[in-house]
Amino acid sequence: MIKYENRIITTAKPVIYLYPEKETKVDVKLDYKGNLMYTYPKYNNGWSVTASPDGMLKDNNGKEYSYLFWDGNDDIKWDMSKGFVVKGEDTVAFLQEKLEYMGLTPEEYNEFIVYWMTRMEKNKYNLISFQDDLYTDNAVLDITPKPDSMLRVFMAFKALDEYIEVPKQELKTFERKGFTVVEWGGAEVFE
Repeated sequence: MIKYENRIITTAKPVIYLYPEKETKVDVKLDYKGNLMYTYPKYNNGWSVTASPDGMLKDNNGKEYSYLFWDGNDDIKWDMSKGFVVKGEDTVAFLQEKLEYMGLTPEEYNEFIVYWMTRMEKNKYNLISFQDDLYTDNAVLDITPKPDSMLRVFMAFKALDEYIEVPKQELKTFERKGFTVVEWGGAEVFE
């Protein structure tokens, strides 16, 4: 949970990368069961960009972006019943390994780690759980043209003072093919 001007952000920094096979105009709409707080570029009933195979995005004014950004507040109860308990000091290595296994490129997982490590490294332990359907059902993406492959990684974590046992979460690997969309984001759980 992050506070901006007394507003609580619970879904933090989802970023959406678009990798078409050739330069393509792409429209992205987000049906989020919460309130959007910040978007970049500005979300006006969706984003409309021209995407290049290297992931560079351009808006209608020719401004360039590396990805589409949003965050928001919601009342989603993240499922922390399965996952991984990781020492704070081991969190970066854990995320490098798991995010690469799941299919993020070094550029993508490095951005993820840089954003989250300052909140996680200092904790004695972190309970980390990747949310899959719970996230995608609450933040539905409608992308035109339809992607050939899409990876959406959303991590929920909770700081712990001591080690606890939780059932280990099974993670899937992702294969990029054709027009690929990759998204990552996360949430800190306090209850």
